[in-house]
Amino acid sequence: MNRNLRLVINNSSKNIEEKYFFEKDELKIILNLYAQMVSRGSWKDYGLTISNRQVGFSVFKNATENAMYKICKNFKPSSKNLKYLVTDSKGKILKNSNDLDNMLKNTNWKKLTG
Repeated sequence: MNRNLRLVINNSSKNIEEKYFFEKDELKIILNLYAQMVSRGSWKDYGLTISNRQVGFSVFKNATENAMYKICKNFKPSSKNLKYLVTDSKGKILKNSNDLDNMLKNTNWKKLTG
């Protein structure tokens, strides 16, 4: 069991010393995209990975395959444009930005790896 994982209902408060997960608004953006892609039949499953450097939302076409994409949030990026990333199954950066919403809205998921 991961003892570092905890549910945070409202983490927009400044009382939290360090944020080691997606904030509520970030997760809402990602889950809205996920719901759209599931309804289109493009994505079937998801998984979360958490480390002290980043949190990732991996999406799968089939549960038995490797993740198609991973939407990542870096906690201590080397530049502001590396705060949010979309990577492929091998970890190659496909898109990066400092604005999660714009990055995901301006991503053509069908042509991303094509």
